[in-house]
Amino acid sequence: MMDVNDISPVDADGRHPRGGLWFEDFTVGRSFAHRLTRTVTQADNMLFSNMTLNPQPLHIDAHFCATETEWGRPLVNSLFTLGLMIGISVNDTTMGTTIGNLGMTDVRFPAPLFEGDTVRVTTEVAAARGSKSRPDAGVVDFIHRAWKQDGTLVAECRRQAFMRRRPA
Repeated sequence: MMDVNDISPVDADGRHPRGGLWFEDFTVGRSFAHRLTRTVTQADNMLFSNMTLNPQPLHIDAHFCATETEWGRPLVNSLFTLGLMIGISVNDTTMGTTIGNLGMTDVRFPAPLFEGDTVRVTTEVAAARGSKSRPDAGVVDFIHRAWKQDGTLVAECRRQAFMRRRPA
């Protein structure tokens, strides 16, 4: 049986054992085209809206949407879209190396996302600086963008993450 204390904090390829990159790996301008994609379902939209106590008929009432909106069908809850966009990025970037998110700004939803649309995500490193208070950490600014299957940009945000430095 393997002892957890025998596991190195850095894999042979320099990544965290869970796959995340360290603060030092995030150079300004570095881009990621994430491999994971996700088709959004009606259940996703309904569950998220109901879990967050959001009764907005624009997300959960097909008849309302068909008869009283310009869209004709329910829009995917924008906060689900935001969470999905950032979640898709984690596997390639910050899995196991994030200390925590510091904030999200410049959040935009330039086009609607609908049930049945498939989301793909890109991430760009916009800024990186060492922490002033923690020598074992740094702050990375990511710009995440989500696109649906036809190439339409559906979401974008700037996220600041507090990241671990590579262990010595």
